[in-house]
Amino acid sequence: MSDSPARFLDLCLDAADHQALADWWCAAMGYRRHAPADRDPAGPVLIVDPTGGGPRIWVNPVPEPKTVKNRVHHDVVGDTAALLALGAVLLRRRDDEVHWDVLADPEGNEFCVFAPE
Repeated sequence: MSDSPARFLDLCLDAADHQALADWWCAAMGYRRHAPADRDPAGPVLIVDPTGGGPRIWVNPVPEPKTVKNRVHHDVVGDTAALLALGAVLLRRRDDEVHWDVLADPEGNEFCVFAPE
């Protein structure tokens, strides 16, 4: 470990339907489920970038619905129209103030979409 007291490990998303949201993010980002044989289907789902380039994402089951804006979110480079076609919701279109679109996944978790360069 370095001199700092912490390092980034994983990204975690809460979901009422964690199985469906894990599938959605796999479709949206090309991730795959990492499913050891002994994994409890009622427990968190780990999805991973098959190239090894992206962070691991845990989709955690929670009983409560999302009620307020995320204080932390993730950014992606991608195609807003394709994400909307998968079921994302447009919260704010890029404009003169911001050069990215703000979307929400099917459970309302906000994320920003930057156009590929």
